[in-house]
Amino acid sequence: MTTVTATAPPPPPPPQGGETYRLALPNTPVAAKIARDFVSSLLGTSSHRTRPELVDDARLCTTEVVTNAHRHTRTPLIRVHVTVGHRDVTVSVTDDRPWALPMPAPTATEDTEDGEDAEDAEGGRGISLVASLAVAWGATIYGGEDSCRKAIWFTLRNVDTATRTPG
Repeated sequence: MTTVTATAPPPPPPPQGGETYRLALPNTPVAAKIARDFVSSLLGTSSHRTRPELVDDARLCTTEVVTNAHRHTRTPLIRVHVTVGHRDVTVSVTDDRPWALPMPAPTATEDTEDGEDAEDAEGGRGISLVASLAVAWGATIYGGEDSCRKAIWFTLRNVDTATRTPG
């Protein structure tokens, strides 16, 4: 995981020749499906060639992050921001519960806080999955001391599978 910032930096410009898209959807049980279909549609129609595996990974990671926002916050809107470039795709999911940060599940050799084995733990597997598929991921807290929202983001690399290195 990368850094957590206390103030909102200016949003980076889209990559040269890149495209950015935004979607705001109500925090309902179908939010993950709508966001997943949105990202899949963007990658399928983008002017950039996107590997089928990248689309699958983006769908899965988007589902996990939006599901976390739905399950663990009472935010009225879940916002999805997608940047598609020649090399990378970054998806950011914003909600209004800034200090509910996701944590990856413990590894199989670690115990959870209440003593149960990591294999039996219910939570955290989605973020571990995102961490295993993404070249980078993290959380950004917006608003300083009076923080009002957070974004969980991940970046997937659009490289040929022959040049892909194991993560």
